[in-house]
Amino acid sequence: MNGTVDLPASPTHAGILRKKIALTDWIAILKDQTATGDRLSREVPSMLDDPAISETQVRTLFAALEKQADFIEKLRMALEKFGHDFAVVKAAERLEERYSDLAATVAERLKAMRG
Repeated sequence: MNGTVDLPASPTHAGILRKKIALTDWIAILKDQTATGDRLSREVPSMLDDPAISETQVRTLFAALEKQADFIEKLRMALEKFGHDFAVVKAAERLEERYSDLAATVAERLKAMRG
């Protein structure tokens, strides 16, 4: 085997193959990001409760969560674009909300630190 994959001769079959690969990749990304979101939902509150956390650390955490929320928004839009089932798109929406909620919680802590 030379490491290449022969695509079907029919353009229709090739299109279906490409779409199937794209669907699989987006689902895998969503699953990975959901696991990360679950972990962060547990870890962020304890990070914020640590009295030794600095304003710089809180600001960095906020920026990272905002960036993650933006990424998930783009992921949701891609899932919609590629015609995924409503349940899959809805899962991405919930994940987007989770990251936005976490960022809002961190923003409140930052606001409190600034007095």
